[in-house]
Amino acid sequence: MPSIQSPLGALPARFRRERLLIVGCGDVGQRVARDLQRGPGAGRLQVLALTSSPARVAGLRAQGMRPLVGNLDDAGTLRRLAGVATRVLHLAPPPGEGAGAAWWLDPRTVALTRALRQRSLPVSLVYASTSGVYGDCQGALVPEARPVAPGTPRAQRRVNAERAVRHLGRAGVRASVLRIPGIYALDREGGTPEARLRRGTPVLCAEDDVFTNHIHADDLARACMAALWRGRPQRAYNVSDDTALKMGDYFDLAADLYGLPRPPRVPRNAARDQLPLMLLSFMSESRRLCNRRLVQELGLRLRYPTVHEGLAGLGQQGA
Repeated sequence: MPSIQSPLGALPARFRRERLLIVGCGDVGQRVARDLQRGPGAGRLQVLALTSSPARVAGLRAQGMRPLVGNLDDAGTLRRLAGVATRVLHLAPPPGEGAGAAWWLDPRTVALTRALRQRSLPVSLVYASTSGVYGDCQGALVPEARPVAPGTPRAQRRVNAERAVRHLGRAGVRASVLRIPGIYALDREGGTPEARLRRGTPVLCAEDDVFTNHIHADDLARACMAALWRGRPQRAYNVSDDTALKMGDYFDLAADLYGLPRPPRVPRNAARDQLPLMLLSFMSESRRLCNRRLVQELGLRLRYPTVHEGLAGLGQQGA
């Protein structure tokens, strides 16, 4: 079976000229491209990147990718994507708030899947969703078989995107959905709690606190690659590390590591007056993600099994 480091190594020669299209080539997409291009199978893999900004073309090309200019909000610009790739990694988010009357829809994912249907379908497609599709689970351990129950418009749009991806899967694409919690990394913009700690933003007191889940950006990139080549058809995967911490404890840990004061603790009713709505929405849902499929089915050994290693930069080698 192909490995994460050399995903093409076990394939017959006639199938080795792979083309991976990354849609939404931000921080995680660039990590995927970097890792694939440094692996043993790099010479047999072409990485394409869809961008809506012509200004990014030179930068993407300098990273070894072939840029394609197109806009997920303009379906007419996506025609060139038909048949262009053997595998697709879809990392682009749905539209944000104020998306119009159909606030629960993700027209971007629908436009992408329609474009891909126009010619030969890709072998596999991996969609980066969010663990927010589960809604508030009151601290329960959450496997992928748990029914979705989105509690916010943002999460509802992700559910709609997952359905569009599964619909494409029924046409013959091996579609996988990654349900992703908070992404962090020392070298990711805004990828650590340091700025928030320096602002002194409060967290909930222990009795009101919620469980939170995390994944290091490097491990997420490796999970994307594993799913592209190993993911099972129509399968969802929780892409989370082994940490079991409540949100306040996570910020306390980071504060101790960085030598900063621990954040103040406030009851939930006080938080409503002090924190923005977006932050409050994250504090209203509590769950612990089960990552058994990630480890057993995708065979991913986490380099940063908990946030203790990740925030301290103590990575482990893994397959």
